[in-house]
Formats: sequence, C-alpha cells, structure tokens
Amino acid sequence: MKRTHSAIFFSLCFVYGLLLALIVFSFITPNSKQPDKDGFTKIFDGKTLNGWEGDSIYWRAENGEIVGEITAATLVKHNTFLIWRGGVTANFELKAEYRISENGNSGINYRSEEVKDVPYALRGYQSDIDGKNQYTGQNYEERGRCIIAYRGQKVMLPNVAGSIESLVRNNAWTASILVSTLGNPDSLKSHINKGWNECHLIVKGNHMQHFINGILMSDVTDNDTANRKFTGLLGIQVHVGPPMKVEYRNFRIKELK
Repeated sequence: MKRTHSAIFFSLCFVYGLLLALIVFSFITPNSKQPDKDGFTKIFDGKTLNGWEGDSIYWRAENGEIVGEITAATLVKHNTFLIWRGGVTANFELKAEYRISENGNSGINYRSEEVKDVPYALRGYQSDIDGKNQYTGQNYEERGRCIIAYRGQKVMLPNVAGSIESLVRNNAWTASILVSTLGNPDSLKSHINKGWNECHLIVKGNHMQHFINGILMSDVTDNDTANRKFTGLLGIQVHVGPPMKVEYRNFRIKELK
C-alpha cells in the first residue's frame, strides 16, 4: 500500500524534529571531553572509572569521586596505582582536588612508566600527598631517585655518574642542589587543609612545579640527562601501610606547548 503525501510529510517532520532535539541536547549537556574556559579538559567523568585502569579491590568511583581505599582485609604488598589510559603526560598543567585520611599516603604520578612484572605499579615523578602532611607537596620519584625536592625547596638536579642506588641516602637524592628556598616547610604546611585541597602541577620541559591550594611547595629543574623523563603515564597511588582512604575529584588537564 502506497503512503499518502500527508503521511510522508509528517514522517519527515518527525525525523527533522528528532534531529533538532538531538542537536539542542548536545549543546546543553556537558561534554567532559571539551576544554573549559581556562583550557582544562576533564579526565574523570565523575561516575565511572572509564579511561582509568587499576585493581578494583582498591579503586572505585563513588559520589563524584575516585576513591582509593585499603582496609585491614586488603593490605597491599606494593604500592598500587590507578592509571589513566587516556594518553601520556609530557608538557601539561594538571588540577585535582583530594582528601586523605590521617594515616593515608598517596600521590599523583606523571611522566611515569609501568614496572615490569608488578601489576599496576609505576616508576616516575610524583607529587607526594599524605594525611599527616609530612611529605605533601614534595617531588618524589617513585622507584627511582626518591625525594628529589623536599617541601619548600627549589632544586636543580645535575648530571651524575654511578647508579641510582649509590646516590640515594635515607630515601633522598643526595645529588640534588638547593638553588633557593620557597619558605619554611612548617609555614608552607599551614596552607594545607585537613579536608579538601587542590593540587596543581605545572610541568614543562625539565621544569616541574607542585602547588597546593595555590602555594608553590616544590620546584625542580632536572638536568640529569641519564635519569630524567619527558613523557610518560599519569596515575594515582595508594601506598603500602595501614588502612587508609584517599578521594580525588575534579581531575583536569591542559596540554602546554
């Protein structure tokens, strides 16, 4: 049976109306892939861990947050990471908010590489975070040169000869050269809240700056051509130790030229 002109007309109207509604909806629905007015793009959708990979025993999405938690029944044998699979970090700015339990130990790794034969382990630079704020803001190289800049330090890392192991003492890189101080470590600590804080990283070339709540906590220029890295993975950590909980939200990244 042939369709009448009226039926065809109304069918076309319906199709065009549906297309128009979809176009309008796409403009009013937030798109996590679109940069904001400052050029930052969300890399956590607030609902799922899509685009991230880690051990589901320790990581989940909940209440708009990424939650990393270790319980008495799930203690870890090695530091474990939730790794962002959306790309690699090179020159970038990153902003994220975090909250951590008093006994917690965590951090944001960048320009990192996966450790062979150790699931969800990373080696590389880290913006350190802990609940007691002994280490928060420092630059720690996970499975590498260890503490390369304490909170309150602006340092330069020179070329070195010899193995990494021979130059690490008390979990710190002995070759770091102090250029200047950014402030008293305890005074800087007073800017770190017991609740939510914002971590802001600016990483370009061989220069890395870690900010907490807008305050510069550590500043590293890495001239160590044997050990530095210019690209790598991004990830967040839960650390070996007692039960702990860390929460992250509003993860945003901006590529720098």
